[in-house]
Amino acid sequence: MSVMTGIVLPGGRAVRHVEVPVPEPGHGQVLLAVRASSICGSDIRAIYREHLGTGAEAYRGVIAGHEPAGEVVAVGPGCRRLGVGDRVAVYHIAGCGRCGECAAGYMIGCESPARAAYGWQRDGGHAEYLLAEEVTCLPLPPSLSFVDGALVTCGFGTADEGLRRLRVSGRDRLLVTGLGPVGLAAAMLGRALGAAPVIGVDVVAARREQALALGLVDHAVEAGPDAAAEIAAEIAALTGGEGCDAAIDCSGAPAARLLALETLRRWGRCCFVGEGGTVSFAVSELLIHKQATLHGSWVTSLPHMAELLARLAAWDLHPERIVTHRYHLDTAAAAYAIADGGAGGKVTLIGS
Repeated sequence: MSVMTGIVLPGGRAVRHVEVPVPEPGHGQVLLAVRASSICGSDIRAIYREHLGTGAEAYRGVIAGHEPAGEVVAVGPGCRRLGVGDRVAVYHIAGCGRCGECAAGYMIGCESPARAAYGWQRDGGHAEYLLAEEVTCLPLPPSLSFVDGALVTCGFGTADEGLRRLRVSGRDRLLVTGLGPVGLAAAMLGRALGAAPVIGVDVVAARREQALALGLVDHAVEAGPDAAAEIAAEIAALTGGEGCDAAIDCSGAPAARLLALETLRRWGRCCFVGEGGTVSFAVSELLIHKQATLHGSWVTSLPHMAELLARLAAWDLHPERIVTHRYHLDTAAAAYAIADGGAGGKVTLIGS
Protein backbone atom coordinates (compact mmCIF):
# COMPACT_ATOMS: atom_id res chain seq x y z
CA MET A 1 0.00 0.00 0.00
CA SER A 2 1.69 3.22 -1.16
CA VAL A 3 -1.04 5.78 -0.37
CA MET A 4 -3.12 6.27 2.77
CA THR A 5 -6.02 8.41 3.92
CA GLY A 6 -5.56 10.97 6.69
CA ILE A 7 -7.49 13.78 8.36
CA VAL A 8 -6.41 17.44 8.55
CA LEU A 9 -8.22 20.24 10.36
CA PRO A 10 -8.26 23.52 8.41
CA GLY A 11 -10.22 25.35 11.14
CA GLY A 12 -13.77 26.68 11.18
CA ARG A 13 -15.07 23.27 12.34
CA ALA A 14 -14.04 21.70 9.02
CA VAL A 15 -12.62 18.20 8.58
CA ARG A 16 -10.73 17.41 5.39
CA HIS A 17 -9.70 14.00 4.06
CA VAL A 18 -6.34 13.84 2.29
CA GLU A 19 -4.40 11.13 0.50
CA VAL A 20 -0.69 11.04 1.24
CA PRO A 21 2.13 8.55 0.69
CA VAL A 22 2.60 5.90 3.35
CA PRO A 23 5.81 6.96 5.12
CA GLU A 24 8.86 4.75 5.46
CA PRO A 25 10.57 4.53 8.87
CA GLY A 26 13.99 6.12 9.14
CA HIS A 27 16.62 5.63 11.82
CA GLY A 28 15.02 4.99 15.21
CA GLN A 29 11.51 5.09 13.77
CA VAL A 30 8.67 2.60 13.41
CA LEU A 31 5.63 2.51 11.16
CA LEU A 32 2.37 1.76 12.94
CA ALA A 33 -0.93 0.58 11.56
CA VAL A 34 -3.21 2.84 13.59
CA ARG A 35 -5.86 0.81 15.45
CA ALA A 36 -7.34 3.59 17.60
CA SER A 37 -6.89 7.36 17.72
CA SER A 38 -9.05 9.35 20.11
CA ILE A 39 -10.06 13.02 20.00
CA CYS A 40 -8.76 15.34 22.73
CA GLY A 41 -10.42 18.47 24.03
CA SER A 42 -7.33 20.48 23.05
CA ASP A 43 -7.85 19.36 19.44
CA ILE A 44 -11.37 20.77 19.56
CA ARG A 45 -10.50 24.01 21.33
CA ALA A 46 -7.25 24.94 19.58
CA ILE A 47 -7.42 23.34 16.12
CA TYR A 48 -10.90 22.19 15.06
CA ARG A 49 -12.79 25.39 15.94
CA GLU A 50 -9.97 27.76 15.10
CA HIS A 51 -6.18 27.65 15.07
CA LEU A 52 -5.17 29.24 18.39
CA GLY A 53 -1.57 28.14 18.87
CA THR A 54 1.36 30.36 17.97
CA GLY A 55 5.06 29.79 17.40
CA ALA A 56 6.32 26.36 18.39
CA GLU A 57 2.86 25.38 19.69
CA ALA A 58 1.06 26.19 16.42
CA TYR A 59 -0.78 23.57 14.39
CA ARG A 60 1.11 23.13 11.14
CA GLY A 61 -1.59 21.61 8.94
CA VAL A 62 -0.38 18.07 9.55
CA ILE A 63 -2.52 14.96 9.92
CA ALA A 64 -4.40 15.40 13.20
CA GLY A 65 -4.66 13.13 16.23
CA HIS A 66 -2.28 13.04 19.20
CA GLU A 67 -3.79 10.09 21.07
CA PRO A 68 -2.87 7.03 18.96
CA ALA A 69 -2.27 3.36 19.57
CA GLY A 70 -1.40 0.79 16.96
CA GLU A 71 0.55 -2.20 15.72
CA VAL A 72 4.11 -2.06 14.44
CA VAL A 73 4.24 -3.06 10.76
CA ALA A 74 7.79 -1.92 9.89
CA VAL A 75 10.90 -0.85 11.80
CA GLY A 76 13.71 1.40 10.69
CA PRO A 77 17.44 0.93 11.27
CA GLY A 78 18.61 1.49 14.82
CA CYS A 79 15.44 0.26 16.50
CA ARG A 80 16.27 -2.02 19.41
CA ARG A 81 13.06 -2.44 21.45
CA LEU A 82 10.23 -3.03 19.03
CA GLY A 83 9.50 -5.49 16.26
CA VAL A 84 6.78 -6.14 13.72
CA GLY A 85 3.55 -7.17 15.43
CA ASP A 86 4.18 -5.31 18.69
CA ARG A 87 1.21 -3.41 20.11
CA VAL A 88 2.01 0.09 21.39
CA ALA A 89 0.57 3.31 22.75
CA VAL A 90 2.33 6.50 21.66
CA TYR A 91 3.48 9.28 24.00
CA HIS A 92 2.34 12.24 21.98
CA ILE A 93 5.43 14.48 22.08
CA ALA A 94 8.75 13.73 20.38
CA GLY A 95 11.49 15.80 22.03
CA CYS A 96 15.14 16.44 21.36
CA GLY A 97 16.21 13.63 23.71
CA ARG A 98 19.08 15.67 25.14
CA CYS A 99 17.65 18.41 27.41
CA GLY A 100 16.88 17.95 31.09
CA GLU A 101 13.13 17.60 30.51
CA CYS A 102 13.63 14.86 27.92
CA ALA A 103 16.18 13.10 30.15
CA ALA A 104 13.51 12.97 32.88
CA GLY A 105 10.96 11.62 30.41
CA TYR A 106 8.95 14.85 30.29
CA MET A 107 9.26 15.47 26.57
CA ILE A 108 6.13 17.60 26.86
CA GLY A 109 8.43 20.22 28.40
CA CYS A 110 11.18 20.02 25.77
CA GLU A 111 12.11 23.57 24.68
CA SER A 112 14.20 22.57 21.67
CA PRO A 113 13.07 23.54 18.15
CA ALA A 114 13.19 19.79 17.48
CA ARG A 115 10.17 19.23 19.78
CA ALA A 116 7.10 18.17 17.80
CA ALA A 117 3.71 16.93 18.94
CA TYR A 118 1.97 14.25 16.92
CA GLY A 119 -1.11 15.77 15.32
CA TRP A 120 0.13 19.34 15.84
CA GLN A 121 3.64 19.75 14.39
CA ARG A 122 4.12 16.30 12.87
CA ASP A 123 1.65 13.84 11.37
CA GLY A 124 -0.59 12.22 13.97
CA GLY A 125 -2.85 9.24 14.37
CA HIS A 126 -5.93 10.21 12.36
CA ALA A 127 -4.67 8.15 9.43
CA GLU A 128 -4.24 4.55 8.41
CA TYR A 129 -0.55 4.60 9.33
CA LEU A 130 1.63 6.65 11.66
CA LEU A 131 5.38 7.23 11.51
CA ALA A 132 6.54 7.28 15.14
CA GLU A 133 9.82 7.61 16.99
CA GLU A 134 10.56 4.30 18.70
CA VAL A 135 11.38 6.10 21.96
CA THR A 136 7.80 7.47 22.14
CA CYS A 137 6.19 4.02 21.77
CA LEU A 138 5.32 2.06 24.90
CA PRO A 139 4.31 -1.62 24.83
CA LEU A 140 0.62 -2.18 25.39
CA PRO A 141 -0.09 -4.97 27.93
CA PRO A 142 -2.00 -7.87 26.34
CA SER A 143 -5.07 -7.30 28.52
CA LEU A 144 -5.47 -3.68 27.36
CA SER A 145 -7.19 -2.84 24.08
CA PHE A 146 -5.90 -0.41 21.50
CA VAL A 147 -8.63 2.00 22.63
CA ASP A 148 -7.38 1.67 26.22
CA GLY A 149 -3.90 2.55 25.00
CA ALA A 150 -5.06 5.54 22.96
CA LEU A 151 -6.87 7.02 25.96
CA VAL A 152 -3.77 6.66 28.16
CA THR A 153 -1.55 8.63 25.77
CA CYS A 154 -2.97 11.98 26.84
CA GLY A 155 -6.20 12.09 28.89
CA PHE A 156 -5.56 9.31 31.37
CA GLY A 157 -1.88 10.18 31.52
CA THR A 158 -2.79 13.77 32.37
CA ALA A 159 -5.23 12.70 35.08
CA ASP A 160 -2.76 10.21 36.54
CA GLU A 161 0.05 12.77 36.70
CA GLY A 162 -2.20 15.20 38.57
CA LEU A 163 -3.22 12.52 41.07
CA ARG A 164 0.46 11.62 41.53
CA ARG A 165 1.21 15.24 42.44
CA LEU A 166 -1.60 15.05 45.01
CA ARG A 167 -0.44 11.66 46.35
CA VAL A 168 -4.04 10.45 46.35
CA SER A 169 -4.72 7.36 48.45
CA GLY A 170 -7.38 5.70 50.58
CA ARG A 171 -7.09 8.45 53.19
CA ASP A 172 -8.52 11.06 50.82
CA ARG A 173 -11.88 12.55 50.00
CA LEU A 174 -11.39 13.55 46.36
CA LEU A 175 -13.12 16.31 44.42
CA VAL A 176 -13.05 16.31 40.61
CA THR A 177 -14.26 19.51 38.95
CA GLY A 178 -15.16 18.97 35.32
CA LEU A 179 -16.45 15.55 34.26
CA GLY A 180 -15.32 15.55 30.66
CA PRO A 181 -13.00 12.76 29.51
CA VAL A 182 -10.06 13.92 31.68
CA GLY A 183 -12.33 14.35 34.70
CA LEU A 184 -13.81 10.88 34.17
CA ALA A 185 -10.25 9.54 33.98
CA ALA A 186 -9.34 11.30 37.23
CA ALA A 187 -12.40 9.87 38.94
CA MET A 188 -11.71 6.34 37.69
CA LEU A 189 -8.07 6.43 38.73
CA GLY A 190 -8.81 8.21 42.01
CA ARG A 191 -11.24 5.47 42.97
CA ALA A 192 -8.68 2.81 42.02
CA LEU A 193 -6.18 4.53 44.32
CA GLY A 194 -8.67 4.21 47.17
CA ALA A 195 -10.12 7.72 47.44
CA ALA A 196 -13.57 7.83 49.05
CA PRO A 197 -15.84 9.48 48.51
CA VAL A 198 -15.13 10.69 44.99
CA ILE A 199 -17.22 13.78 44.31
CA GLY A 200 -17.66 15.09 40.77
CA VAL A 201 -18.92 18.51 39.69
CA ASP A 202 -20.09 19.54 36.22
CA VAL A 203 -22.57 21.88 34.58
CA VAL A 204 -23.66 19.26 32.00
CA ALA A 205 -26.30 16.81 33.21
CA ALA A 206 -25.28 14.09 30.73
CA ARG A 207 -21.73 14.11 32.06
CA ARG A 208 -22.89 13.85 35.66
CA GLU A 209 -25.21 11.00 34.74
CA GLN A 210 -22.46 9.13 32.90
CA ALA A 211 -20.05 9.44 35.83
CA LEU A 212 -22.70 8.03 38.17
CA ALA A 213 -23.79 5.29 35.76
CA LEU A 214 -20.20 4.09 35.34
CA GLY A 215 -19.70 4.08 39.11
CA LEU A 216 -16.79 6.50 38.85
CA VAL A 217 -18.13 8.98 41.41
CA ASP A 218 -20.12 8.59 44.60
CA HIS A 219 -21.81 11.96 44.18
CA ALA A 220 -22.30 14.17 41.10
CA VAL A 221 -22.99 17.78 42.00
CA GLU A 222 -24.66 20.16 39.58
CA ALA A 223 -22.67 23.32 38.88
CA GLY A 224 -24.12 26.61 37.78
CA PRO A 225 -22.98 30.19 37.20
CA ASP A 226 -24.85 31.65 40.18
CA ALA A 227 -24.78 28.80 42.67
CA ALA A 228 -21.21 28.82 44.04
CA ALA A 229 -22.26 29.09 47.69
CA GLU A 230 -24.84 26.31 47.35
CA ILE A 231 -22.36 24.00 45.60
CA ALA A 232 -19.73 24.59 48.27
CA ALA A 233 -22.29 23.92 50.98
CA GLU A 234 -23.32 20.64 49.32
CA ILE A 235 -19.70 19.49 49.12
CA ALA A 236 -19.16 20.46 52.76
CA ALA A 237 -22.17 18.34 53.74
CA LEU A 238 -20.83 15.38 51.73
CA THR A 239 -17.52 15.58 53.59
CA GLY A 240 -18.86 15.92 57.12
CA GLY A 241 -18.25 19.64 57.10
CA GLU A 242 -14.47 19.24 56.79
CA GLY A 243 -13.94 19.68 53.07
CA CYS A 244 -11.98 17.60 50.58
CA ASP A 245 -8.47 16.33 51.21
CA ALA A 246 -7.59 16.51 47.53
CA ALA A 247 -9.11 18.29 44.54
CA ILE A 248 -8.25 18.19 40.86
CA ASP A 249 -9.65 20.67 38.35
CA CYS A 250 -10.03 19.17 34.90
CA SER A 251 -12.21 21.92 33.42
CA GLY A 252 -10.03 24.99 33.18
CA ALA A 253 -13.07 27.08 34.16
CA PRO A 254 -12.37 29.90 36.66
CA ALA A 255 -15.40 29.04 38.82
CA ALA A 256 -14.40 25.38 38.98
CA ARG A 257 -10.81 26.19 39.91
CA LEU A 258 -12.03 28.52 42.65
CA LEU A 259 -14.46 25.88 43.92
CA ALA A 260 -11.65 23.32 44.11
CA LEU A 261 -9.66 25.69 46.34
CA GLU A 262 -12.62 26.83 48.44
CA THR A 263 -13.75 23.31 49.32
CA LEU A 264 -10.32 22.04 50.42
CA ARG A 265 -9.91 21.18 54.08
CA ARG A 266 -6.96 22.55 56.03
CA TRP A 267 -3.68 21.11 54.72
CA GLY A 268 -5.54 20.04 51.58
CA ARG A 269 -3.92 19.60 48.17
CA CYS A 270 -5.20 20.89 44.85
CA CYS A 271 -4.02 20.36 41.28
CA PHE A 272 -4.95 22.24 38.10
CA VAL A 273 -4.75 20.18 34.88
CA GLY A 274 -7.52 21.86 32.86
CA GLU A 275 -5.96 24.11 30.22
CA GLY A 276 -6.47 27.80 29.52
CA GLY A 277 -8.24 30.63 31.25
CA THR A 278 -7.48 32.50 34.46
CA VAL A 279 -8.53 32.44 38.10
CA SER A 280 -8.50 35.03 40.87
CA PHE A 281 -8.68 34.13 44.55
CA ALA A 282 -7.84 35.32 48.04
CA VAL A 283 -4.35 33.89 48.53
CA SER A 284 -4.22 34.32 52.31
CA GLU A 285 -7.65 32.83 52.92
CA LEU A 286 -7.50 29.90 50.51
CA LEU A 287 -3.81 28.96 50.48
CA ILE A 288 -1.71 30.48 53.24
CA HIS A 289 -4.11 30.27 56.16
CA LYS A 290 -5.33 26.83 55.09
CA GLN A 291 -1.74 25.58 54.76
CA ALA A 292 -2.90 24.28 51.37
CA THR A 293 -0.76 23.15 48.45
CA LEU A 294 -1.56 24.06 44.84
CA HIS A 295 0.05 22.17 41.96
CA GLY A 296 0.12 22.72 38.24
CA SER A 297 0.56 19.59 36.10
CA TRP A 298 1.04 19.25 32.33
CA VAL A 299 0.40 15.85 30.71
CA THR A 300 2.79 13.16 32.05
CA SER A 301 6.20 11.57 31.51
CA LEU A 302 7.25 8.49 29.57
CA PRO A 303 8.14 6.53 32.75
CA HIS A 304 4.88 7.46 34.45
CA MET A 305 2.87 6.54 31.35
CA ALA A 306 4.58 3.13 31.30
CA GLU A 307 3.76 2.66 34.98
CA LEU A 308 0.14 3.65 34.38
CA LEU A 309 -0.24 1.07 31.60
CA ALA A 310 1.14 -1.61 33.93
CA ARG A 311 -1.14 -0.55 36.80
CA LEU A 312 -4.23 -0.54 34.59
CA ALA A 313 -3.43 -4.10 33.53
CA ALA A 314 -2.84 -5.19 37.14
CA TRP A 315 -6.07 -3.53 38.28
CA ASP A 316 -8.04 -4.92 35.29
CA LEU A 317 -9.15 -1.34 34.70
CA HIS A 318 -10.10 -0.23 31.20
CA PRO A 319 -10.14 3.42 30.09
CA GLU A 320 -12.27 2.29 27.15
CA ARG A 321 -15.26 2.34 29.54
CA ILE A 322 -15.59 6.09 29.14
CA VAL A 323 -15.85 5.92 25.33
CA THR A 324 -19.36 6.77 24.18
CA HIS A 325 -18.83 7.17 20.44
CA ARG A 326 -16.74 5.22 17.92
CA TYR A 327 -16.20 6.22 14.30
CA HIS A 328 -14.00 5.24 11.36
CA LEU A 329 -11.83 7.63 9.39
CA ASP A 330 -14.43 8.10 6.67
CA THR A 331 -16.87 9.51 9.26
CA ALA A 332 -14.34 11.68 11.11
CA ALA A 333 -16.44 14.82 10.54
CA ALA A 334 -19.28 13.31 12.55
CA ALA A 335 -16.83 12.26 15.27
CA TYR A 336 -15.49 15.81 15.63
CA ALA A 337 -18.99 17.29 15.67
CA ILE A 338 -19.95 14.98 18.55
CA ALA A 339 -16.77 15.79 20.47
CA ASP A 340 -17.38 19.50 19.89
CA GLY A 341 -20.84 19.17 21.45
CA GLY A 342 -19.26 18.20 24.78
CA ALA A 343 -22.21 16.21 26.10
CA GLY A 344 -20.82 12.69 25.81
CA GLY A 345 -17.76 10.85 26.97
CA LYS A 346 -14.69 10.09 24.89
CA VAL A 347 -14.92 10.01 21.09
CA THR A 348 -12.55 7.65 19.29
CA LEU A 349 -11.63 6.87 15.69
CA ILE A 350 -11.18 3.14 15.19
CA GLY A 351 -8.73 1.73 12.66
CA SER A 352 -8.93 -1.50 10.75
